[in-house]
Amino acid sequence: MKPSLLSAGDFNQLRAFVAVAGSLNFSRAAENLGVSSSALSQMVRGLEERVGVSLFNRTTRSVSLTEAGAKLFERVQPAVEELAEAMGETRERRAHPAGTVRVHCFRAAADLHLTPILRGFSDAYPQVVLDVTLDDAVVDIVSEGYDVAIRLGEVIDKDLIAVKLGPDLRQTAVASPDYLARHGTPAHPRDLPAHRCIGWRWPGQKTPYKWEFMENGKWFEVTIDGPLISNTKDFGVQAAVDGVGIAFASQQLIAPHIAEGRLVALLETWSAPFPGYYLCYPAQRQMAPALRAVIDTIRGGPVKSNGVETATAIRAAVPQGLRLHR
Repeated sequence: MKPSLLSAGDFNQLRAFVAVAGSLNFSRAAENLGVSSSALSQMVRGLEERVGVSLFNRTTRSVSLTEAGAKLFERVQPAVEELAEAMGETRERRAHPAGTVRVHCFRAAADLHLTPILRGFSDAYPQVVLDVTLDDAVVDIVSEGYDVAIRLGEVIDKDLIAVKLGPDLRQTAVASPDYLARHGTPAHPRDLPAHRCIGWRWPGQKTPYKWEFMENGKWFEVTIDGPLISNTKDFGVQAAVDGVGIAFASQQLIAPHIAEGRLVALLETWSAPFPGYYLCYPAQRQMAPALRAVIDTIRGGPVKSNGVETATAIRAAVPQGLRLHR
C-alpha cells in the first residue's frame, strides 16, 4: 500500500512523542518544546489513538516505553531529528543568505546598476554567488532560468514585477567635428538617410535598429544606412569619435565625449526621453533569501510597495508611437 504523506498534525505528534521518549519525562519534554504539559499529553494521546496502541507505560512516579513505543522511537527518532536539522538549516540560510542568483542584464545597465554594488554585496553576502549574463537580447527570464533581470521598461515580460532603478533615458545622434566639417550637419532626422550612419543591431535581429525621434508628441522612425553596423553601441560611439559617421546612443555613452569636444550632439529637438532601466523578477510568495538580498542591494534598500510596477502598467505609460526595441 502506498504510504500517505504526513500532515502538520502528524509531524507535531511524532515530535512530541520523540521528545517524551528521549527524556521519559513529560514536564521536561514540554519545557524543551515550549508547550504546556497538557498540550504535550494531548498530542501523545492523539498519536496513540492514531496507531491504535499504547506507546508509554505511565505511573505517578515514572514513564517508560512500551514495546511498541520503543520500536516506533527507534524508527522515527532519526527522521524527526533530521527534519528538525533541515528546518534549522533553512532558517539559517534566511538569516545568512547563500546560493547562486542568476542575473540577466543589459550591457549598458551593468555599468550603472551592477558594477557599483559588486564589492559591497560580496562583502555583505560572502556565501551568495552572482551568475551574471551581460546581453542585450530580450529573453524570457523564467524559461531561461534567470532569477532577476535589469532591462529597459519597454521590453519587460508581461506580469513580471518591476522596480524602476533610475530616470528615463534619452538617445541622441552624435558625430565628430571632423565628420560634420566633411559631410555637413543634418537639420532634421529625415536628413539622416543621406548621411553615413553607424548602425546598431539588436541581438536576434537581422536588420539594424531604426532610429526613433519625436515630433509633435508622436514618435517616428528613420531607416539609416552607412559603412558600419555593430551589435554593441559603445563600439559604434567610438567609431563616431573616429569620424566614421553619425552614431545614435544614450546620454550615458556619449556625455563624456561631448564634454571633451570629441562629439557634437545633433537633432536634440527631436530626441525625447523613454522609460529607463528596471529591475524585474517573477512574483513570488516566498522569495529565496539570496534573491531578496540581490534585489534589495541593487534597489538601494527594501522595495517599497509604491515603487513596484507591473510590465502592463509600464507599457501603458510609453509615449504614443514608441515601438518595443526588439
